[in-house]
Amino acid sequence: MRTPKIVSTLQAYSWPLFATDLMAGITVAMVALPLSLAIAIASGADPAQGLVTAIIGGFFISLLGGSRVQIGGPTGAFIVVVYGIIATHGYDGLVLATFMAGLILLIAGYFRAGNLIAYVPEAVINGFTIGIGIIIATSQLKDFFGLSLDKIPADFIDKTAALWDVRGSYNLSTIMVALVTLVLIVVLRRAAPKLPGLIVAMAFGSALVVFLNMPVDTIELRFGALPNHLPLPSLPSVSIDRMIELFPSAVVIAFLAGVESLLSAMVADRMIAGQHRPNAEVVAQGVANIASSLFGGMPVTGAIARTATNIKAGGKTPVAGIIHALVILMVMIFAAPLAGYLAMPALAALLIITAWNMCEPHKWRSYWSAPVGDRVLLLITLSLTVLVDLTVAISVGVAIGLALRLRRRKVGHKNWQMPDR
Repeated sequence: MRTPKIVSTLQAYSWPLFATDLMAGITVAMVALPLSLAIAIASGADPAQGLVTAIIGGFFISLLGGSRVQIGGPTGAFIVVVYGIIATHGYDGLVLATFMAGLILLIAGYFRAGNLIAYVPEAVINGFTIGIGIIIATSQLKDFFGLSLDKIPADFIDKTAALWDVRGSYNLSTIMVALVTLVLIVVLRRAAPKLPGLIVAMAFGSALVVFLNMPVDTIELRFGALPNHLPLPSLPSVSIDRMIELFPSAVVIAFLAGVESLLSAMVADRMIAGQHRPNAEVVAQGVANIASSLFGGMPVTGAIARTATNIKAGGKTPVAGIIHALVILMVMIFAAPLAGYLAMPALAALLIITAWNMCEPHKWRSYWSAPVGDRVLLLITLSLTVLVDLTVAISVGVAIGLALRLRRRKVGHKNWQMPDR
């Protein structure tokens, strides 16, 4: 079934439902705003492109998706892929790869491929997610410590070597802002979970920079003023040679978008005792990625953390996700200069927290008690993600995982506990 969930939810919609969706949409927008900026910067893109992705992609995922409460936008899982594509093919290459990924997802949704999520081994998902978390955290050390390094190498080993070489160039003011922001995020999440702690922590850390006149980079100092409007849509530059060159990257984007969104929808189902429509969700991911690329945005998918925030804030229908996208658009139009004051070490602290959550250290013991084959598969996928390439990691991991499954003569994971990312 590919009918968007909003079609059925609006049939019994009411003003009380709208009131709860409105508050949830505003709350999740306050969480998504700094994350979208931080993810874009970490990916090697302009921060404004993170906002564009959250607005356009988030709107279409909620409008056309198969989940009542799914929230879409740029996610940490894409940072490694996007950074690599931009470094190799330029930003125009990323836009075309995202457009192609959207087409792949549309085709997958048409052929009802959404149900195939059960065949992706859990060990592979855990392995590349931990690997991505390690890469994200490493990439933020420069801004967290204020290290003097013009450009961070894409390769993990070269990156760590380059950071080690400039270890003595740290900035105490930068470290203070990063630590204050990090501690505030952790404390507010535990002490006041209903408060938009990310915004409060980011605002406090950035206010220190402004009012104490600290020698610390902000978004505006490094990237210039943020735009106060959406760009006009335009088709990416297309050629057969370019499409062939970018096809592997497009497949990886489509795979990550499909897996991440369906995992998020399944987590949401457990939280609200609902039932999402997987093929509608895949189609929505396809439309959202095509739309994002037309506006010069980045890859987009369902975001587990933002979806969980939406549920906890009282979101009941896809209207909350649409409101979330519109609120971010309003911030872009009316408050872009304020977002420019966000401090780079505060954003680095936010992404390090995100990377830690992606790695899920509290589950490592259960991973180690899994069958030997699953442990080896997780370690192989993790190692290939960090040291080689995410495309290779996913390809090898899925191939080995399917071989193990055939050997065990089992299909699916009936008792699979969904990751809480």
